[in-house]
Amino acid sequence: MGHETSRTLSYLLRHGANEAGLSMDAAGWVPVEEITRRLSLTRAELERAVASNTKSRLELRADRIRCCQGHSMAGTPVTHEALEASWRVYEGDDRVVHGTFVEAVASIAKEGIRPIERTHVHLAPAAESHVGKRANVHVMLGVSVERVRACGVEVFEAGNGVILTRRVPIEAIVSLTTLTRRAETQKSALRSLFGLG
Repeated sequence: MGHETSRTLSYLLRHGANEAGLSMDAAGWVPVEEITRRLSLTRAELERAVASNTKSRLELRADRIRCCQGHSMAGTPVTHEALEASWRVYEGDDRVVHGTFVEAVASIAKEGIRPIERTHVHLAPAAESHVGKRANVHVMLGVSVERVRACGVEVFEAGNGVILTRRVPIEAIVSLTTLTRRAETQKSALRSLFGLG
């Protein structure tokens, strides 16, 4: 039950709050009582679901719960400003990574990385990280945090370690690593889109 409940919670708190009629605030917090009532859970069951979330997406504080990041702009009442005020400013200057698919690389090379329907772009602190990246991606893009900041874009870190920013400018993409056979066959063409030798 824990894993399935965790997935349902993640969906409700990231994408389905408006549809479900939850009284979510601008930083994504919902009263625990609303969630336990909606999903017919006890507090102990809710705590187990939070603990079993493999990407540590769920955050439980006293009488409120939220997802740390990943909210849809259309499905929730969250705002960029409230979310960012709830995260830490990311202090690191290390290279971070963004996993994506071969089909997305050409548009990223023209527009940079945009969050599409989400509030922020998700970045992982390292390729082997279990947070901040999609599963089964074809390509890992290396992103220079220094260059993101140099373009006037702030970088944040959620409580679960995911690195977040409103966008990643093209000039901040500094490497491309292929992860699948399909991507490997297109490696030089993909790298040339970013001017990578």
